[in-house]
Amino acid sequence: MKSARISFSRLVALTMAVAFMVFALGVGCSSTQDATTPNNGENEDTSHAETANSHQHGDPGISDDDILFGQSAAFTGPAKELGEAMRLGIQAAFDEVNRNGGVHGRRLILETLDDAYETEYAVSNTKRLIESNKVFALIGAVGTPTARAASPVAHAAGVPFIAPFTGAEFLRDPELDNVLNLRASYFQETEEMVARLTEDLDVTRVAVLYQDDAFGQTGLEGTRLALERRGLEPAASSHYERNTSAVKSAVAAIVEAEPEAVIMIGAYAPVARTVELVRREADPVFMTVSFVGSNALARELGHDGAGVYVTQVVPLPHDETIPVVARYQAALSAYAPHREPGFVSLEGYLAGRLAIAGLEGCGRDLSRECFIGALHQTATLDIDGIQLRYGPRDNQGSDAVFLTVIGEDGQYHEVEKLGGAY
Repeated sequence: MKSARISFSRLVALTMAVAFMVFALGVGCSSTQDATTPNNGENEDTSHAETANSHQHGDPGISDDDILFGQSAAFTGPAKELGEAMRLGIQAAFDEVNRNGGVHGRRLILETLDDAYETEYAVSNTKRLIESNKVFALIGAVGTPTARAASPVAHAAGVPFIAPFTGAEFLRDPELDNVLNLRASYFQETEEMVARLTEDLDVTRVAVLYQDDAFGQTGLEGTRLALERRGLEPAASSHYERNTSAVKSAVAAIVEAEPEAVIMIGAYAPVARTVELVRREADPVFMTVSFVGSNALARELGHDGAGVYVTQVVPLPHDETIPVVARYQAALSAYAPHREPGFVSLEGYLAGRLAIAGLEGCGRDLSRECFIGALHQTATLDIDGIQLRYGPRDNQGSDAVFLTVIGEDGQYHEVEKLGGAY
């Protein structure tokens, strides 16, 4: 009897241990995010995901009352301000239309997952959003390497991939019939940089610092091609690792080349560090692309930011004389009154408005095919003065590039040429 009691007690202990492990795993894994992904980046609307998929009509993500969109972006790590700002702008646009009854009676919901600007998380998040959460479309992905990894998943599933925050050339492939780009490409941004350097300042020695991934390599290639068209080549090119600010060795190579200008293809933290280190040894013209995260860059640089040029793909977010900016500011104030306007959240707002325009074109009889077709078949889409043009083999809406500079006041100012007062 004693041995039987011992066996029974061991069985009870084992059962309790297994139950505790199951409970612990359940607590540790969010119901809306893979256990393998970083901290959850979802917003308060995520809890409505089940509602949006009840009583579905045709394609996933459409119910009687809701349309569910998904976003995988960086909400932790060195690029988190980009993901947070992009999400904020989309939410402001969705909130604006929801307060006015939604789109044809359906409110828009955004569900977000954090990929920390890492490709493997972007893939797992995208699969989860499509396969488990059943989103209607993906919107506002952040970054070239993450988009390169995630977009094939969306394409294979026939899911719209709307307004990714990247100017990568591969997303401009006309065969990607599920992709709708909002912004100008990195090739267009780097062409503007090189044009201004060579035409305004007669610069011939241009060095490139780039992030060692698809984003940085695209920017490097765009710069190289722009220089080649003018019979030039980079004076130096050096790289750093993504999600770090370890730029010292790259900076040493740039300084050694004695460039007149440095074009930087990276995120705000390593770009700011590069400016700081190079200025200890030299005083070239500094230029960087829109993906840098302009507001974050200005904060990182502080008083040292004056004179740093940034190409933008949206207008100045504080210029209320531009109708779409005034509308954006009102939407942002209503949704998040304590948040400051910025270039990235303005782009997110435009991404949200682009999605809304596609939905409006389909009426209540909504499908993914109609959504994409409605935008491609519109000759010109006018979003309060921002002109977007798509076509049968053209999935990029805007070609606009704006040249800005950080002034002595720490604010961004639009300029026509390099070298003027700021």
